[in-house]
Amino acid sequence: MYSFKKNFAKGIIRSNPIFILMLGLCPTLAVSTSLDNAVGMTGAFLFVLLASNIIISSIRNYIPDRVRIPVFIVIIATLVTVVDLMLQGFVPALSKSLGIYVPLIVVNCIILGRAEAFASKNGVSDSIADALGIGVGFGLAIFLISLIRQLFGTGALDLFGHHLFTIPGLGENPVAIFMLPMGAFFVIGVLLALFRWVGVTECE
Repeated sequence: MYSFKKNFAKGIIRSNPIFILMLGLCPTLAVSTSLDNAVGMTGAFLFVLLASNIIISSIRNYIPDRVRIPVFIVIIATLVTVVDLMLQGFVPALSKSLGIYVPLIVVNCIILGRAEAFASKNGVSDSIADALGIGVGFGLAIFLISLIRQLFGTGALDLFGHHLFTIPGLGENPVAIFMLPMGAFFVIGVLLALFRWVGVTECE
């Protein structure tokens, strides 16, 4: 139980894929314009990471070392295809909003990296904890970035068609730069600096 908790907690802070490991920044910067996108990408990412970790950890002793990377990619690609088809079938608007970044999960360095560095070397229980920790860490990161960008970029907060609130003043005069790629780099740069400032710099 201690090992499970340790591996789970590590992925949220000390091995946060965005703020500490600085992996998977491309989809994070591209889709973090709204909370809808953050929730959708987190769900797709977590499903693929968790399922791939479980499968790879379960069959790790049967995979020849020289073909392990191709096997990992095939497993991940299959799971991504399932997620992509489900999004297209059940939430087409969200699927369209996330665009090419869902299929690109196949080559996301976070998922392939966890398969190679952790799932292929550890048991199923620890691999589940690792996937959940990294997935939650990724989700919190993209959610925070999306929250800041949407608040300042639109002056309001909406979630799946429901208007939550509007910031007085910003609602009429939003800071549009936050919705542009430049705004994404600015937000993530400030958050990275904040993590370094509070001393969260090492992976354990």
